[in-house]
Amino acid sequence: MAHYDLTISVALQWLGYKEDQIHLDWEKVKVPFRCRHVFPNRLEREAIILSFYAGILMNSLPVEEIFEIYDNRSSVKNWPGAKKIIFFEDRGFQGHCYECSSDHANLQSYFSRCNSIRVDSGCWMIYERTNYSGHQYYLRRGEYPDYQEWMGINDSIRSCRIIPYTGSHRMRLYEREDYKGQMMELTDDCSCVHDRFHLNEIYSLNVLDGCWILYEMPNYRGRQFLLRPGEYRRYLDWGAMNAKVGSLRRVIDIY
Repeated sequence: MAHYDLTISVALQWLGYKEDQIHLDWEKVKVPFRCRHVFPNRLEREAIILSFYAGILMNSLPVEEIFEIYDNRSSVKNWPGAKKIIFFEDRGFQGHCYECSSDHANLQSYFSRCNSIRVDSGCWMIYERTNYSGHQYYLRRGEYPDYQEWMGINDSIRSCRIIPYTGSHRMRLYEREDYKGQMMELTDDCSCVHDRFHLNEIYSLNVLDGCWILYEMPNYRGRQFLLRPGEYRRYLDWGAMNAKVGSLRRVIDIY
């Protein structure tokens, strides 16, 4: 992982390098013009780097999304590591705004209310209260011109968290606390837990791979809860007040 991070860092620095600086360095060492190599422009550098990582991308992205990266002339903001969310105080992306690119446990000092949001990249969980508490709302890349668009109950957003991307998803659901009773395994989205498993309540969970969003109601409606890899021996562990589980969705977007 350290080697991967270093490689990404070097690649981003190379993308930011200016061609005129290269020419200036050549002048310093007095290299004849005919001997100078042609330095690739930014678009060519992006193509080289994307080609280098093609194997990694092919293992983690649908082919259509890879083509989209090339078609849109990718820049740094399109890289898997770049995340950004913008909070607006008023509806329709108006009023004072605040940009965020990392987890933030307390947003109170940056805006007093939040009535619209634009997610430029990444998947996010936003929270009604500070320290990742209160009602939770799952946001993917897109525009949310009104808090009702993210199923909010009010205009209070006080903390946010980036949801990390993983290539695989797997969880086990149990009908009793402490992993007792019938066990069911899930590896894909489930729009109705009752239809698939004939249960309305799940008392414990074990998330083995990936991040998931749990909804109290079927068809991805109702109160939401972020499930990260780990053990949830009772519904209180994921922040719920009861064992109702209506649907479950994988977090699969990385932009």
